[in-house]
Amino acid sequence: MSEFEPSPSREVSAAAARLLAESLHARARAAQEAARTALADDLTVLTTGGWVRGCIEEDLRPDRPISAPVRSWRGIPFGADTSGANRFMEPRPATAWEGIRDCREFGHVAPQPVYSWTDRIEGAEDCLTLDVVRPHHTGSPNTPSGFKAGEKLPVVVYLHGGSFIVGSSHMLMLRGFEFAAQMNVVYVSVNFRLGALGYLDLRSLGGEACANPAVADQVLALEWVRENIAAFGGDPDNVTLMGESAGGAAVLTLMAVPHAEGLFHRAIAQSPPIGMIHSRAQSVFWARELVHKMALPRDTTADDLRREDFADLVRSGQSMMWRAGELLYLNSCYAPTVDGDLIPQHPIEAFENGNQHPVPLLVGTNSGEASFGKFLFQRPSARERAALRLLASFDPESAPDVIAAYGGAVSRRDFGDLLTDALFWAPTVRVASEHARRHPTWMYRFDFAPAALRWLGLGAMHSMELSNIFGDPGASRVSFLNSIAKPSEMEDVTGAMQAQWGEFIRGGAPLDNWPHYRAPQRSTMVFDVEPRVEEAPMEGRRQAWEAYDMLEWGTGRPEILKELGFLLDEESY
Repeated sequence: MSEFEPSPSREVSAAAARLLAESLHARARAAQEAARTALADDLTVLTTGGWVRGCIEEDLRPDRPISAPVRSWRGIPFGADTSGANRFMEPRPATAWEGIRDCREFGHVAPQPVYSWTDRIEGAEDCLTLDVVRPHHTGSPNTPSGFKAGEKLPVVVYLHGGSFIVGSSHMLMLRGFEFAAQMNVVYVSVNFRLGALGYLDLRSLGGEACANPAVADQVLALEWVRENIAAFGGDPDNVTLMGESAGGAAVLTLMAVPHAEGLFHRAIAQSPPIGMIHSRAQSVFWARELVHKMALPRDTTADDLRREDFADLVRSGQSMMWRAGELLYLNSCYAPTVDGDLIPQHPIEAFENGNQHPVPLLVGTNSGEASFGKFLFQRPSARERAALRLLASFDPESAPDVIAAYGGAVSRRDFGDLLTDALFWAPTVRVASEHARRHPTWMYRFDFAPAALRWLGLGAMHSMELSNIFGDPGASRVSFLNSIAKPSEMEDVTGAMQAQWGEFIRGGAPLDNWPHYRAPQRSTMVFDVEPRVEEAPMEGRRQAWEAYDMLEWGTGRPEILKELGFLLDEESY
């Protein structure tokens, strides 16, 4: 044997050493894992940021118990503080913490106005938190039948509404205690930036700014859910993204955000004003208006605005919304902006081109979303002029044909219907029709309304369906009206809607009595005292909207576009 060849004894010794090393490493990993999970119990959960401790919820309100107890974790940070140098910037993940974080109190709401006689602002810029609720399965008689302790549950991530200006994860209706208990899901409700701090593209001012802070916040929250929800008993491969109003528009927007691919597996969009997405001209218009309302020099940059008090920014943003008079032109000051990056194209255009995420979609609106509009103008001629002004901002050529489908919008009822359809129904139908060409789609209309609202001619107003979906009519802002509805009717509508939503959340399809939404039938489930399916509802009006271009605000206002630099000379228009 050569002196350079290893002896059999040396080979045995080396093999033994390797085995010993591997054994020691395995023991170390096991010990480390045991140490990491030693604190875990029903209410103490390890996340990527650190330990969080929650609580058991048994009451919706002092006067009403939940149908079954739930566990909740409130105010879990998913993003870092957005104040100071981080204002208007892409969100960053939350900084990890030591020890166990007490998550029994809700986090700060995003800075927002308080609608009162004062100009008080509530909230804080350190607002990127979320709340998690799941059933507390104890095996007690109160545990809903068929629910199994320890099972991996479907996940619902909810994005709140509030016109992109107000709202929070823990609004009384949206806390989700009854929703999680009845649906047997892990429910996650998210806080994100709002108003001038979250939904206004300031890049035209110069300086450094993210075009869509709030949308980037929502993507970060979904990434947090993917990485952490299994620790709460949720299935990261079974996530439904759900929202209403501005939250519904956020859901459809995220379906067109490439960075959100794979972060959710089905979507529910209730009353989404998806036509309000900002064009580049709108973002420039409103960024300039904000500087004006702040009484700052015209050359103010986003960097300059970072040094201003956040409450002053919110107050100025609120002032410009009401005093600029732009709502008469369907020009809302806050919304996601088509930026060519995070949102590469208008979400409606993405659906038309087949660029949306290929997930099942449940979508719909309420029959009386903007029925208050019938009281806005006293004279028929004023209503007719207002209708043309509203629609011509986007498409002056097609606007008269649309208005003609509503009898000229001269009657109170027709004007209210036109406003409802312009803001909610028409763009939602456009999205549903395009998505249905390629992917499973179901559309609904919510008609149920207490007798008092029907008597007033208002019907199923905006957000009324939330009482039924969340199973908590007492939490509604119009709970006094719900209280005078027949309890049996309210319970029947709630049962029907929760059954459909629950089936969709668990398996990606509602019950069999709800057909797919496809042309030409366009089957629509109508939720009322007696649920029914209608074929091609309001088909004449839908056809009138087909040629209307709802993608580019400002087309009918060339004087504004020229002032903003989007038209170079008179011949351009």
